[in-house]
Amino acid sequence: MDGGEVRALPAAAIEGRRLLYFDYVMAAFVTILLLSNVIGAGKVAVVGLPVIGDWPFGAGILFFPMAYVIGDVLTEVYGYARARRCIWAGFAALLFMAGMAWVVVALPPAAGWGGQAAYEAVFGQVPRIVLASIIAFWAGEFVNSYVLARMKVWTRGRHLWTRTIGSTIAGQGVDSLLFYPIAFYGVWDNDTLAIVLVTQWVLKVGWEAALTPVTYLVVGWLKRREGVDVYDEATDFTPFRTRV
Repeated sequence: MDGGEVRALPAAAIEGRRLLYFDYVMAAFVTILLLSNVIGAGKVAVVGLPVIGDWPFGAGILFFPMAYVIGDVLTEVYGYARARRCIWAGFAALLFMAGMAWVVVALPPAAGWGGQAAYEAVFGQVPRIVLASIIAFWAGEFVNSYVLARMKVWTRGRHLWTRTIGSTIAGQGVDSLLFYPIAFYGVWDNDTLAIVLVTQWVLKVGWEAALTPVTYLVVGWLKRREGVDVYDEATDFTPFRTRV
């Protein structure tokens, strides 16, 4: 299908249908999720702001919200069931990445190799933070997908921006409410914990809102190419299954 008529269909109606771009969107979702956790999570960067001065931030915030954007695209175009499949794929990939990093770091280095300390600094993991990240991602993404799918039915497919931003407010809220207390309660004082939690949530939602024009373009292009617009009117919203 080269683009054209878009048919509004219940999710069950596209079972068995050949979807041209779903696999690519799923691959992009998992790739951004993994790279934002590996490359972006460990660095604290700084940006100079008028009046305030230097403001530190976790570099991963620049890219991790893109996983939520693609999650929105998956749910909006392909429906909750296929987004659920992608979330489980991302969850499995995170578990594998964490296990692989632990094994590789733990292996004794060769006598002539001097990179162990740097390797540990980059890929060494604090189990509590890894656990927090995986739990927060799983819960936040499912909340994000559920809210978007339900809002699409309620709004009859109108006003895409309301559900992309609304679902992110809910999903990123759950993500932050789980990640920071699990990872840092008792390590940071409660005031710092609350400030960082709220700040990161606001920044992630703001980043999602800024990317709304891009979301519109991608969603519109995919719907035209696939020829479908899926509505989750009779969907089983349980997260505990991977079959479509």
